Amino acid sequence: MNENKKIIYLDYSATTPIDKEVLDEMQPYFSEFYGNPSSVSEFSKEVKMAIDVARGKVSEAINCKREEVFFTSGGTESDNWALIGTAIAKREKGNHIITSTIEHPAILNTCRYLEKLGFKITYAPVDKYGIVNLEYIKRAITTKTILVSVMFANNEIGSIEPIREIGEICKNNNIVFHTDAVQAIGHVPVDVEELKIDMLSMSAHKFYGPKGIGVLYIKKGIKIDNYLHGGEQERAKRAGTENTAAIVGLGKAIEKSNLDMPNENIRLIGLRDRFIQEVLKIKDTELNGDMNNRLPGNVNICFNGVEAETLLMALDLRGICASVGSACSAGSLEPSHVLMSLGLSEKKAKSSIRFSFGKWTTEEEINYTITMLKDIINNIKEG
Repeated sequence: MNENKKIIYLDYSATTPIDKEVLDEMQPYFSEFYGNPSSVSEFSKEVKMAIDVARGKVSEAINCKREEVFFTSGGTESDNWALIGTAIAKREKGNHIITSTIEHPAILNTCRYLEKLGFKITYAPVDKYGIVNLEYIKRAITTKTILVSVMFANNEIGSIEPIREIGEICKNNNIVFHTDAVQAIGHVPVDVEELKIDMLSMSAHKFYGPKGIGVLYIKKGIKIDNYLHGGEQERAKRAGTENTAAIVGLGKAIEKSNLDMPNENIRLIGLRDRFIQEVLKIKDTELNGDMNNRLPGNVNICFNGVEAETLLMALDLRGICASVGSACSAGSLEPSHVLMSLGLSEKKAKSSIRFSFGKWTTEEEINYTITMLKDIINNIKEG
């Protein structure tokens, strides 16, 4: 990379830079407090205490009990554990799971795996804004339904789902409700008690923490099988030596993100709405998803008549980082399953780009990107 080249990073939904305060909090646990938290020495007890402090920060952030917080390697493991663990634990009761058509691959591919094991999966459709059909979920429930898993906020179009209503439906039918909240945590308020959430997945690198660490919240009393087998870590629920530094980082990151959230969201929504307003002045552009019911820093635009990959490469040459959607689907030649679920044609789906803003996105960067988009699209269409 050219060190003199200024990078404008507009791909915060893919991953966020680690916050310096988070990194500073982690540093001592790489070399100074390096004991195994499962050991019995006083030295190791200090390390275990740091993990407990981080657990407390997570519990406070989402309003749950400390003992309901289980550290994992990230969102993918948490999603797999939630689905597979519940399916195995409740297979005597039933074999039916309900999810949505716009879930992250960590959910959809796990559902496909469970289908191979004989489980029945119902994929609830969404409307043109990416909001799941509640009536469809109600009608899909049977006596064999053991789990509903619907994401909190979509990673591509930023749509925020009616989580409270889904939680109520599940509670009234005595069904476990899991939500993949990887894109939501640290960006919008999440209260698992108020929203009737039984299980929730999160990943630290989406809210300015380190990669490779996440959480699965499991409400006390929920029956779930272990996903990893081995030692007695995480109250014998999740085996493996704890990644102390990363856990400490996650704790600091969620604490700081929640404190910063009110003011930061006002700023981001201002940048987001101005960006949308200006970009939609470009001929043949459309916003994917709802204007208001979306994550504060998410914008997904269809540039009709322009291939997204071509536009992305041109932006990259100008130092602007954006994406065509989920980083976990990068390299796929298939159009986005999320955009296709909204009713977009394959051509429109392949002409759409996601821009996602974060705490270091500036107004100057937004202005530059708008100018470059207009210039690039004019050149493409004139050429």
